[in-house]
Amino acid sequence: MKIISYNVNGIRAAIRKGFIPWLQAADPDVICIQETKAHKDQLDLSLFEKAGYPFHYWFSAQKKGYSGVAILSKIAPRRVVYGTGIASMDFEGRNLRVDFDQFSLMSLYLPSGTNEARLAFKLNYMAEFQEYVNTLKKEIPNLIISGDYNICHTEIDIHNPKQNQRTSGFLPVERTWLGAFIDAGFTDSFRLLNKEPHHYSWWSYRANARQNNKGWRIDYHMVSDPLKEKIERAYILPEAVHSDHCPIAVEMAV
Repeated sequence: MKIISYNVNGIRAAIRKGFIPWLQAADPDVICIQETKAHKDQLDLSLFEKAGYPFHYWFSAQKKGYSGVAILSKIAPRRVVYGTGIASMDFEGRNLRVDFDQFSLMSLYLPSGTNEARLAFKLNYMAEFQEYVNTLKKEIPNLIISGDYNICHTEIDIHNPKQNQRTSGFLPVERTWLGAFIDAGFTDSFRLLNKEPHHYSWWSYRANARQNNKGWRIDYHMVSDPLKEKIERAYILPEAVHSDHCPIAVEMAV
């Protein structure tokens, strides 16, 4: 099964930039989308169905034009779970899960810490999310959490680690949390199979960062330990330019 995750930075804008033909060419079985910035009633849902994804699920933020996650699938899930049930997290539309027979897949959009208040919100979200996942894994051990974590894990995941040590997304507290999250039972699928540097999934729009490959790797397919041996391929698709992020893919033998 081929799974793609993509922070599209606005699904309507991405569609105008050719997202639908790209999706058909990429041909994932399932795609997790983050930062949809749209409610269902603002979209022509037939576009996704005609592209080959009859099963599509949307969890939007209460605030229009902000945040939001979605999952498009060729395969019917047996259950769909909107949010986490934690009110302080769910009003921003950041978690959506589909359960298949062999595994469950979550689309995650973890907050960014753009200022002091949002960093505090992010850190609280991270703590609550860890507790939620610890409980969830007891019910669903075969779990893949795909999406924009808004954190670079190690120095190899960012183009200029020394200059960004005090920048949210590369703060010691964030990196420590992500390391503990992995150690609690997940595998960073891309880094499992790709050890070399200079692979990124997000670039600033400023100073030709993308053209110069001065980026950050903040998007992940985190695969729970019982599924680790099922990881066949993991790769980044930097040629897709519908967003300031690019898609990431994992192929699983499930």
